[in-house]
Amino acid sequence: MATTSKRSKRYQKAAELVDSTKSYSMDEAVGILKKFPAPKFDSTVTLSFHMGIDPRKSDQLVRGSVSLPHGTGKDVKVIVFATGDAAKAAEAAGVAEVGLEELIKKVQGGFTDFDVAIATPDAMTEVRKIARVLGPRGLMPNPKTGTVTDDVAGAIEKVKAGSINYKVDKNGVIAAGVGKASFDAPKIAENAKALIDAVVKAKPASAKGNYIQAVTIASCMNPGIKLEASIFAI
Repeated sequence: MATTSKRSKRYQKAAELVDSTKSYSMDEAVGILKKFPAPKFDSTVTLSFHMGIDPRKSDQLVRGSVSLPHGTGKDVKVIVFATGDAAKAAEAAGVAEVGLEELIKKVQGGFTDFDVAIATPDAMTEVRKIARVLGPRGLMPNPKTGTVTDDVAGAIEKVKAGSINYKVDKNGVIAAGVGKASFDAPKIAENAKALIDAVVKAKPASAKGNYIQAVTIASCMNPGIKLEASIFAI
């Protein structure tokens, strides 16, 4: 087991509950997670996938969206790049910001205080100007995640109801939140399974060998818990 001597006492107590040499069933893992000493805030529960693909190859990029059956447990801040009727629909849906040229300038100026960006297809020519700002943060609108659409109201409703995006990073890792530590154990487990199923189904045709090498579940500021391979096996 990795040393925890430099960790907080709370982390060390949590680490004592986890056997780092063992893999757990989903119910076992969530049961342990629920026993972790709680920080002073409602921490996010995150699934981390260590993928057996080469993210440098465009035909092996894994990304998509999935609706979590029990939502994310957070108030999702949404901005919308749109004009005309689509902008009016976004305003009616209660998004944090809506617009095009002025909103793009605001993002160029450093505004990134939002969780999801949605854009209409005709706005994307302008939105691509800030791809270098949004892309590295996983905020760039994309048709594959349902965030480039003419149905702005529908996309906003889906996101606020618990739809999350996932994407493999340059290190071959996918990490996404699946709820809050305060959720009942069955809700955490069902949300986690929904994300696992989505990532499994998103396997590129060009992916060879062990597509998903390992999956861990963890709450913020606590150790990760390895899941049994049978849970994500293809």
